[in-house]
Amino acid sequence: MFRKILKSKIHRATVTEANLEYEGSITVDQGLMEAAGMVPFECLRIANLRNGERFETYVIPGEPGSGVVCINGAAAHKAGVGDLIIIFQYIYADAQDLRQHQPTLVYVDGSNRIVQK
Repeated sequence: MFRKILKSKIHRATVTEANLEYEGSITVDQGLMEAAGMVPFECLRIANLRNGERFETYVIPGEPGSGVVCINGAAAHKAGVGDLIIIFQYIYADAQDLRQHQPTLVYVDGSNRIVQK
């Protein structure tokens, strides 16, 4: 049996852009992606702390060190510039993996710079 559990999260990231005209996805600073162990085109869940919206999309890498967190496409209706969000990454793990699993928690400041990992 497999269980879906948290692999990593980027906590309280600030949305820096929202682009309704883009095909879809969330653009995240590549350095933040790497710190959280996220890979391009991976499915993520996003929670908006301002309005309670939750949605899934896929991630694409943004310029490393830029602090970019851009909500693209239809999801731009669910989060706007300045909103605080949590970006969740999940995995499926079996009982053996669960015993030793520890999620990666990445905390950022208002400029999306890592302050704790």
